[in-house]
Amino acid sequence: MLVVETIAKIRRAFFHQKKPIKAICRELKISRKAVRKAIRSETTEFRYERGVQPMPKLGSWLEQLDGLLASNEDKPARERLTLIRVFESLRDLGFDGGYDAVRLLTPRAGAKRAERRRPRLTFP
Repeated sequence: MLVVETIAKIRRAFFHQKKPIKAICRELKISRKAVRKAIRSETTEFRYERGVQPMPKLGSWLEQLDGLLASNEDKPARERLTLIRVFESLRDLGFDGGYDAVRLLTPRAGAKRAERRRPRLTFP
């Protein structure tokens, strides 16, 4: 992402100093695509905000995923399935989406792992 100062440098070099795009790319070490985008836009800052994260593949499978995760939490620690295994069992049911969709919707598993890995203080 370009910062406001870089966009200002690009626009100043192109419009006021009349430098070609290729020279600006060389000087600032930025791709031509980014330079063209900064020149064509009237704003000095690039922003993209998505209102709602779409879940087209996982939308109808949320109930099954929640059921698998709930049954997995009830099991003892040694018998619990990893998130990969939960994904594979969801795929066996007919889910055709990717692993990342499942992983992103289960932050609890990642939080528990991070909690276990945190170093503990020996002395208070």
